[in-house]
Amino acid sequence: MDAAHEESRTELDLNQVKQEAYLATKGLLEAAKLRPGQIVVLGCSTSEIQGKRIGSTGSTDVAAAVLDGVQEGLQGTGVYLAVQCCEHLNRCLVVEREVQEKYSLTEVTVLPVPHAGGATAATALRRFDDPVVVETIQAHAGIDIGDTLIGMHLRPVAVPVRIAQKTVGSAHLTVARTRPKLVGGARAVYAWDEIEEKFGKSAKKS
Repeated sequence: MDAAHEESRTELDLNQVKQEAYLATKGLLEAAKLRPGQIVVLGCSTSEIQGKRIGSTGSTDVAAAVLDGVQEGLQGTGVYLAVQCCEHLNRCLVVEREVQEKYSLTEVTVLPVPHAGGATAATALRRFDDPVVVETIQAHAGIDIGDTLIGMHLRPVAVPVRIAQKTVGSAHLTVARTRPKLVGGARAVYAWDEIEEKFGKSAKKS
């Protein structure tokens, strides 16, 4: 990062953080083609957004800006949000109870706070309509702000997605979608046009 860019991040612009989180979310949605009822997992280090070491300088104000952007990006899609806690809580997640019940997720007893759970999870706990904390999840896509490591909560197979937005604040941004596993061997078919080629148009799905 050059000196001018570093200086521009000295005074963190929360509106800019919100906008960058929004653009990250919209970029992921466009690439992942998520359907209503599917899940995006968010891992976020507010310390890294501020240019500090992860876990050192959490900020609920920064967390609120991130959640503003992500939730605005998800608005109207029917896609659920799961917010990952920090390592101290074994990376459990804050979700709406509707998600916990729909996916039969294992609830755990803990209330994330900034110093034990992380600022983003603590903010989500207060913001969600009917929050519950769950042990693990298998999300359909993910947003990782600050290299928090969300892979344990993504369905196999995770696929990195390259989008225009590369950072949120000073934090590195990674987003991913998932796809079902390819199963079978040499004779397996994976594309409908291949079926049509082999067996004719009548074999194509309606």
